[in-house]
Amino acid sequence: QVQLVESGGSSVQAGGSLRLSCAASGYDFSSYSMGWFRQAPGKEREGVARIYSGGIAGTYYADSVKGRFTISKDTAKNTLYLQMNSLKTEDTAMYYCAADRGWYKAIRGDFDYWGQGTQVTVSS
Repeated sequence: QVQLVESGGSSVQAGGSLRLSCAASGYDFSSYSMGWFRQAPGKEREGVARIYSGGIAGTYYADSVKGRFTISKDTAKNTLYLQMNSLKTEDTAMYYCAADRGWYKAIRGDFDYWGQGTQVTVSS
């Protein structure tokens, strides 16, 4: 059974940094694409970053976080990370980890498996 557990969310001041982690289990981590999404109250869910697996390699970043956030993974630890630097108040949201087999659906932001989220709050 695919399980994704996020951690690392916290309350930080604008300009600070935070690293989110997503511990994955129950599947072949290396064969799944992974992503980070976020949702603020009253807002639509937003894709933040993706890292692809399989035939298409590479990463995706939303323009709003490009240059500030970095998605990475440690295959040996089955863990996905999101390093967030230069945080802004606009980054405040619940952050979710997601996974999907291969890359075919993930490349368009469609993921089947989701964690429960970790809260990130950025104060001015």
